[in-house]
Amino acid sequence: MSPDLYFALTLIVKMAVTAVFLLVATITAERAGPLIGGLVATLPISAGPVYIFLALDHDAHFIAQSALGSLVTNAVNVVFALTYALLAQKRNLAISLGGAFAGWIALIWAGGLAAWTLPSAILLNVVVVAVSYWLSAPLRHAPMPRVRRRWYDLVLRAAMVALLVGTVVTLSFRIGPTASGNLAVFPIVLTSIMIILHHRVGGPATAAVLANAVIGLGGFAIAVIVLNLTAERLGSPLALSLTLAASLGCNLFLFFVRQRAMAK
Repeated sequence: MSPDLYFALTLIVKMAVTAVFLLVATITAERAGPLIGGLVATLPISAGPVYIFLALDHDAHFIAQSALGSLVTNAVNVVFALTYALLAQKRNLAISLGGAFAGWIALIWAGGLAAWTLPSAILLNVVVVAVSYWLSAPLRHAPMPRVRRRWYDLVLRAAMVALLVGTVVTLSFRIGPTASGNLAVFPIVLTSIMIILHHRVGGPATAAVLANAVIGLGGFAIAVIVLNLTAERLGSPLALSLTLAASLGCNLFLFFVRQRAMAK
């Protein structure tokens, strides 16, 4: 088998596997309400498979540096979710999503001008998550109406995440680890939720999912820090396993804390 054909076949498999992960996770998010939906949406649904495939093609140092890029972009994703949630209270999908992406692009460009280290990236996430969590507090409790799912919803989601995986895996050899890490956490899951739910359940209900995702992205930041710190020390397979465990553990902890707070 020629190298080009082998690469194409493996790329198709990678895209298909990731699309299945996304479909399962986003359907769960729609059925479970804003809190669980926001937390599920911030699990490494798309980033996890992307990193697995990057680890198959690159060494542990590449993965560690990619994680640093992902950590910076995660803070931008928090602002992305908050911007949409604020705009969606009174604006249509085009304005809400367009405004969120305009801010995302501007912040990604600005972030690319800085020389990030792990401490500075951690500080950025702490500040952004704390401020965004405070600002999103009034938006988190809108009721979620029952969603009637259509077949093309699933096709749209699968196509979006498959395209992301194909892009990152293909370009990773050319754009380097930091840019690969940036692309690995492109807010594809959050975007698919916005596009699909906004017209179905309204802006405020969709915004509630994204507002709850703000604190979930804080948990995801902790998972990415784990990946950066352990990739070279323990090797990519074990580091990725610990990263997944950290993400799941953080979101479960956040869920129980929020449940107790709501009960009181």
